Amino acid sequence: MSAIHKANILKYSDGLFLDVAREVAGSYPDIEFEDRIIDNLCDQLVRQPHQFDVLVLPNLYGDIVSDLCAGLVGGLGVAPGANIGDGLAVFEPTHGSAPKYTGMNKVNPTAAILSGVMMLRYIEQGEAADRLETAVAAVIAEGKSVTYDLKVDRDDPTAVGTSEMADAVIARL
Repeated sequence: MSAIHKANILKYSDGLFLDVAREVAGSYPDIEFEDRIIDNLCDQLVRQPHQFDVLVLPNLYGDIVSDLCAGLVGGLGVAPGANIGDGLAVFEPTHGSAPKYTGMNKVNPTAAILSGVMMLRYIEQGEAADRLETAVAAVIAEGKSVTYDLKVDRDDPTAVGTSEMADAVIARL
């Protein structure tokens, strides 16, 4: 687990975060703990993302880092998200609800669908999750029924809308 901070500059706010993270980590000696400054984390996520498992960050850094990581895998339109706690879980695209696009039939539904895949796995419906994930991958690999953000040229007139891409995924199930 890596606690991410900027305590070298934000001595009070991030310093408190880091102190508490170290204190809590001390209660779990079987879990490897490290802390990293946010600047270094961003560099390392781009260069060597495989070295990280669990990141614990204050909200602002978490929002920025989640967008950075989404960019590394294709953009916010394909990045699923989950908030999992004790007995509760919420699954949503990393980008959130994107209310400014409501009713426009424009956004990529992949992040929402893959958030559903994560939910299915969480509730131990692995077969359904695998089928849905395979269908999404097939639609994206074909490249025909995808939204503008998955096209080589974002102005490609063959790009489809949200519902058409979702329908293509459903057709593959």
